[in-house]
Amino acid sequence: MEQIITRLAKLRKAMIKAGVSACIIPGTDPHASEYIAEYWKERVWISGFNGSAGTAVVTLDKAGLWTDSRYFLQGAEQLAGTGIELMKMGQPETLDMISWLGTELKTGERVGVNAQMFSVNGFAAMKADLKMSGIELVSIDLMAQAWTDRPSLPLKPFFVFDTKYAGKSASDKLTELRAELKKARADVFVMSALDDIAWLFNIRGNDVDYNPVVIAYALVAADKATLFISPEKLTAETSAYLQAEGVTVAPYLGVYDALKVVEADKAVLVDGAKLNQSLFEAIPASCAIRNTMSPVFKLKSIKNDVEMAGYRRAMVKDGVALTRFFKWLEENLKGGKHTEVTIDRKLYEFRSQQAGFMGESFGTIAGYGPHGAIVHYSATPESASTLKPDGIFLLDSGGQYLDGTTDITRTIALGTPTVQQKIDFTLVLKGHIALSMAIFPTGTRGSQLDVLARKAMWDLGLNYGHGTGHGVGHFLNVHEGPQSIRAEENPVVLQVGMFMSNEPGLYRTNEYGIRTENLIHIVPAQKTEFGQFLKFETVTLCYIDQLLIDVDLMSDEEIEWLNNYHKKVYDSVAPNLEADEREWLSRKCAKLKR
Repeated sequence: MEQIITRLAKLRKAMIKAGVSACIIPGTDPHASEYIAEYWKERVWISGFNGSAGTAVVTLDKAGLWTDSRYFLQGAEQLAGTGIELMKMGQPETLDMISWLGTELKTGERVGVNAQMFSVNGFAAMKADLKMSGIELVSIDLMAQAWTDRPSLPLKPFFVFDTKYAGKSASDKLTELRAELKKARADVFVMSALDDIAWLFNIRGNDVDYNPVVIAYALVAADKATLFISPEKLTAETSAYLQAEGVTVAPYLGVYDALKVVEADKAVLVDGAKLNQSLFEAIPASCAIRNTMSPVFKLKSIKNDVEMAGYRRAMVKDGVALTRFFKWLEENLKGGKHTEVTIDRKLYEFRSQQAGFMGESFGTIAGYGPHGAIVHYSATPESASTLKPDGIFLLDSGGQYLDGTTDITRTIALGTPTVQQKIDFTLVLKGHIALSMAIFPTGTRGSQLDVLARKAMWDLGLNYGHGTGHGVGHFLNVHEGPQSIRAEENPVVLQVGMFMSNEPGLYRTNEYGIRTENLIHIVPAQKTEFGQFLKFETVTLCYIDQLLIDVDLMSDEEIEWLNNYHKKVYDSVAPNLEADEREWLSRKCAKLKR
């Protein structure tokens, strides 16, 4: 704790020197990434709090850290003795950050932020909100003065993602992008999102956990595409590849100088939800700004036939690994030797035996009993429960394969389930099946379908607090937009080729959690006089635990869907299994009967 107190003192010294009364430190990076390199973990450094969501605010005499209910316990432990107050978001007694600053600061005082860590849109909104309290927001990197011994940026070489997996060359993607820029009447597009850059240039790397991205910026114009990247990350092979694809290479931070010399009459396209404010400030004031969704964001959400074939190969591999894991778990449960942590390692072992496995797509959520009710639970050796032949177990995990990215949740009975557990599981399954079977017209948004996954629960006064579906990258980020299926309005329409999750759930605090998640792909359904209709193809291949199903709650149509799904699982996965594994999977995929 003394270390955190010393760090706060260093920051406050820099604040006084700069004439700044408060500093806001978010848990982000200059690329708006979900997972970030150690170099940018400023909030962790200043506070000691390492949860995935949280923002620290430091004034000259106080400090607070805002986080949500997932991290109240962790936050209380990690902030104890630091002088940083845990600010519990969503609680009636907790002021939001801007309101809190309004009560702590006087009119005319200044709040400093590292503009690299805030999006253009986020910075503008924060500036306007603070202005209403007479407080000025300024771009100043105070953390650079306080944190002088930070780790270096990752400098591992990246690799080329072969067209045999990507389906399109980088030069072809650049042609598509330039056509989109022309439609938007933009001359230059500045890119900062790492997954957009990885997709556009067909490159992959190991710079952050779980997402196979490469730390870089890019500028694309009608006659030139430049990748800004640390020279240490290039090899003779990757340099030659980029040159052959018509891509110029420049140093990582050279993007600032390149932006400053953009011609005055040019129109620059920025995605204000992603681009950081620091880069935005480097664009000449004389340039026209087109602030709109990244064209690459939209282009990469529509998977091509080669990518889709890769996903299907990845699903078979994942299905084999999961079958072997669940069989192993069933056979090794009684000894009381395995915890939520050790079984995570075992699952990794089974996945790593599959060809083309490149790592996990996110940190596994292994929740036994009450831990399953914590939606984003992350087991540690200290917190991990030992699994026993009793209760139910939720496992949310995923793999990165050269073929594609997987994300699957299964809830299984480790003993004899209770009547309530079976009812809850079946309600979730009914919602999952309802969405899986949906047929909807072109132009439909995810928010219009979300109710299908919830209705069986809503009828009994039950619900879940998270979204129902997110986009998934192709050997890229497991959480990818712009499409989603959730109650909140998202104007992006669902289109053929989009790849998403289907994951309703139900959570009873201090008892258990249930979630059933498959990945789905949007395909044409039928064309009628009323237009083109679409539907979902389920691509995940893993059995659903029938011990938890209350068959009396299932309709004939739902039972038929489940039996057809299990036939597909067995037919796809069994040829890759040993005889005893096939026999075990056959039992798990047996027809459900009344």
